[in-house]
Amino acid sequence: MSADQQLISSRLWLWLQGTGLERFEFLRAGDEWIFRGTILTLVGDAPAETRYELACDRAFRTRRAHVSLRTAADERTLEIAAQDGRWYANGREVPSVNGAIDIDLGWSPSTNTLPIRRLDLAVGEWSAEFNAAWVRFPELAVEPLPQEYFRMSDCRYRYLSRGRSFTAELLVDENGLVVDYAGFWQRVSAQI
Repeated sequence: MSADQQLISSRLWLWLQGTGLERFEFLRAGDEWIFRGTILTLVGDAPAETRYELACDRAFRTRRAHVSLRTAADERTLEIAAQDGRWYANGREVPSVNGAIDIDLGWSPSTNTLPIRRLDLAVGEWSAEFNAAWVRFPELAVEPLPQEYFRMSDCRYRYLSRGRSFTAELLVDENGLVVDYAGFWQRVSAQI
């Protein structure tokens, strides 16, 4: 961690659908929010490690991300930049996600925090449907993913995606970080 970065929170999540853990840090650096994580899981029967770091502006709009995926067979990286509503993956524009504000890392519960903080919904309020730039794993492909959020209570949200064909309840803490992503991820560490 550099001198200009302030650690807000550090977490450990357990993946409930299979073998997996994520170590995560939420930081403040000047006018940016930084999300950094390491995910350990299996791809088929092979161990895999993913590391990521993404930066958002003060309003939790994605600016850039670096994602690396390493298995015994290979190592790949994905560099994402979001500039003026246009998205680039490894230097190439991805028109299908242009206009998106949020990145959604398919293997991580951390990126649900972005729209939760950015939308700042009142209890009982729905968001409009919006597209996120979804990073699909293990392919590291960037695709549009329609999403909606409904704030059920101070710390509980209903998350819907894929035209409402996927729905999950999210319990979050005071920072909007997932405590329990019903049936998928669960926090196993105390707040730091």
